[in-house]
Amino acid sequence: MRHFGHIAPEVRQRLFHREPCAFTADSPARLLAAALGATLYSPATRPRLADDIVKQAGNGVVSMVLCLEDSIDDADVAAGEENLVRQFTGLAARPGTDLPLLFVRVRAPEQIPDLVRRLGPAARLLSGFVLPKFTEERGTPFLEALTAAENDSGRRLFAMPVLESPELLYRESRVETLEGISRAVDKYRDRVLALRLGVTDFCSSYGLRRAPDMTAYDIQIVASVIADVVNMLARADGTGFTVTGPVWEYFRASERMFKPQLRQSPFLEVQAVELRERLIEHAMDGLLREISLDQANGLLGKTCIHPSHVLPVHALSVVSHEEFSDAQDIVRPERGGGGVLRSAYTNKMNEVKPHRAWAERTLLRAEVFGVAKEDVGFVELLAAGIPG
Repeated sequence: MRHFGHIAPEVRQRLFHREPCAFTADSPARLLAAALGATLYSPATRPRLADDIVKQAGNGVVSMVLCLEDSIDDADVAAGEENLVRQFTGLAARPGTDLPLLFVRVRAPEQIPDLVRRLGPAARLLSGFVLPKFTEERGTPFLEALTAAENDSGRRLFAMPVLESPELLYRESRVETLEGISRAVDKYRDRVLALRLGVTDFCSSYGLRRAPDMTAYDIQIVASVIADVVNMLARADGTGFTVTGPVWEYFRASERMFKPQLRQSPFLEVQAVELRERLIEHAMDGLLREISLDQANGLLGKTCIHPSHVLPVHALSVVSHEEFSDAQDIVRPERGGGGVLRSAYTNKMNEVKPHRAWAERTLLRAEVFGVAKEDVGFVELLAAGIPG
């Protein structure tokens, strides 16, 4: 799989200075963590789940979570498990089918080994599990169960803990909770692919809900938690983890609305300002601003609950030609001693030592999402990526 792999090769060649790399579920964890992109959630109870997965893969989705937790009723858990096993078994019988990275969000630790056992050979399609309401106390049994299932199955399985508990939100317990989470995930570092933020649960604790013209960063109590999570768990000194952006709750069927105009050409025949006005009109501007703020605050990728969110996340994750040029200049071997240099775009100064971690992170993102050509921006990538 690869990002933008669903668009024609000749279109990718026109859009990208350097195309996104190909990767598989067996690629190194560091690469997969960066490549998660827009992780699309789907209830595990969907009757045509296997077909949905194949369809979304064809539309550019590279990671999905099949949920047995909050997205389904308590009474439907057993049926969801049965459906999940049945749908995975059907997928495994489709040879040559390209699939995204598939994760299951569970409720209890014992579900992990039980599902892996019930999946049998179809467990080869599974990349791991999403662990809800993660703290050191609640999360460690999940990690132990995942390790046992991995050993029993012989299949590499990753964990993606969700940071969403009230203890993490409340000021008086936040640091202690973060320290405990840090101990737990560090002990199982090789198995933890990324940490996910459950902002909806944070808002719930105070009866809050952000409006479609607001981002998570406009809700100060939520923004403070994000800042502390990044501060303690996403450092660039080798101790940190990939932290993904929070879910965006609003959607409209905007893809069909844009499609007649945007499919005229992979390049701009619809002016950027006109497209932006349509995006604002249809409640997408908040999403675009939040994605940009996610990246500015050290988050990579995003939880998504609607397919229309996927392409904006991926289009805004592509590295610009200017960013790539700066990053390459900073990491050149001859710059090892530090110093300051003017950028090739002659609009900024690049300080080699302070900007090196940013440059390395940018080059990893460039590897998985690609580098846009100098005259290609978000709108062109969005236009080209809308499924045909």
